[in-house]
Amino acid sequence: MHGVEAVVLVGGKGTRLRPLTLSAPKPMLPTAGVPFLTHLLSRIKEAGITHVVLGTSYKAEVFEEYFGDGSRLGLELEYVVEEVPLDTAGAIRNVADKLREPDVMVFNGDILSGVDLTGIVDTHREHEADVTLHLVKVQDPRAFGCVPTDEEGRVQAFLEKTENPPTDQINAGCYVFRREVIDAIPAGRPVSVERETFPGLLEAGKRLQGHVDATYWLDLGKPEAFVQGSADLVRGVAPSAAVAQPGDYLVLDGSAVHEGATLKGGSTVGANCTVADGAVLDGAILFDGAVVGEGALVERSIVGAGALVQAGAVLKDAVVGDSAVIGARCELIGGARVWPGVVLPEAGVRFSTDA
Repeated sequence: MHGVEAVVLVGGKGTRLRPLTLSAPKPMLPTAGVPFLTHLLSRIKEAGITHVVLGTSYKAEVFEEYFGDGSRLGLELEYVVEEVPLDTAGAIRNVADKLREPDVMVFNGDILSGVDLTGIVDTHREHEADVTLHLVKVQDPRAFGCVPTDEEGRVQAFLEKTENPPTDQINAGCYVFRREVIDAIPAGRPVSVERETFPGLLEAGKRLQGHVDATYWLDLGKPEAFVQGSADLVRGVAPSAAVAQPGDYLVLDGSAVHEGATLKGGSTVGANCTVADGAVLDGAILFDGAVVGEGALVERSIVGAGALVQAGAVLKDAVVGDSAVIGARCELIGGARVWPGVVLPEAGVRFSTDA
């Protein structure tokens, strides 16, 4: 990986994950025991890249406060703040002054992927491409824009979402750019890679190469995907050098889990949490300091820092904000979200009639 550096775009507000992102940027939310960005940075380091520039915006200071200069991870980290939204290509152009290598690997900071990073760079250099895109095959491409390629893997077009996609290949949000391509992106204004930069390069006859694979890939933008991604990291389904020992659950230091509680499905119990007798955590994420009472069920749900889930409460596919209180025997099901600090009284929210 000589001559390659990385850019990670972490400027988004993460509105689809609210209320969790009211207190922290999406890439800094706890995922399998550490901020999600840790998993991505660990894979970048594992691939042999050491210089990484983070393009930040929303709550920008949080990243440097946690990661510092990157030496703890064996990396050299630099930070560039995006003062106004610049879209993907604009954000890449915004960090150009920090770049110094001929090839630049660009990552979206909310994608969990198992792709071989050195393989993408090999594809890029083998085809002497101007830009190489990681393309992933998905079962149902209708929810995504599609990227057809020819028999040599050369990108042919960038297509909007359609009911009848001509290919199952989608843009996976990871690229290798030649440095001069980045320098040619207009500076100081919003620029989209998919609507402006890439179509413009195709029109100019430049080589856009696809690196196609079917490895693990997940966009963590929605709560259900965030829960799945964390569970997959805990269980070792998704690769990360930041997870020491995969297993069916993960409990961080300082937490008290009663021997009568059940933990499964890749659940994570953050630091200094309490899980009472008879409680069941199945694919759950408890942020630091959360408390789950006796007999409560937390399934495919996220419980924010310092939040309290009282006895007999049921959470299925729910999100509970920091310091909220879910009263005993409440039932939160099917995408329910509770904002930080909100207190729900005992049996105050129910989906069944036996109050």
